Amino acid sequence: MNLYFLRQGAAGDRGDPRYPDDRLRPLDSDGRRKMKLIAAGMRALGLEIEVWLSSPLLRARQTAEIAAGAFRARKKLALIDELAPEGSPRRLVDRLRREPAGTENILLVGHEPLLSATMGFLLAGQTNLSLALKKGGLALLSAESLACGPCASLEWLLTPRQLLAIAAAKGKA
Repeated sequence: MNLYFLRQGAAGDRGDPRYPDDRLRPLDSDGRRKMKLIAAGMRALGLEIEVWLSSPLLRARQTAEIAAGAFRARKKLALIDELAPEGSPRRLVDRLRREPAGTENILLVGHEPLLSATMGFLLAGQTNLSLALKKGGLALLSAESLACGPCASLEWLLTPRQLLAIAAAKGKA
């Protein structure tokens, strides 16, 4: 199984009085622009994603919609509470284990520190492993089967800058 971890793109400032409910804070214009290019970089990598899961918070949902749109997969996108910032790695892994047998490629769109904590949980059994997943960054973990603890390998971790360069090299930017 391949798990792709995509951190939401750049959003408006936390505490912005226009968004008293942080769950409704959107991507900013630069975040939307860069996510379109990052999604092009993801396509250039030749990713094949079967399951698209996102945090229900607006900025993550917008990130997921942009990425899914680049793959013509918006109808496959599902919002799950386990990817919200208050989620836990254990609950997220339990949710992923309920995916149908044979599911090979899952994209998870969410927030820090939950995404890094979940990667650490799957890689080393600890949620405080020092991983830096930047806004718009993408990581790939692979596992024979998911367990609540060390069961995965880190295949790669790409920064937004690297994804933008991939898109540019493939003529997508």
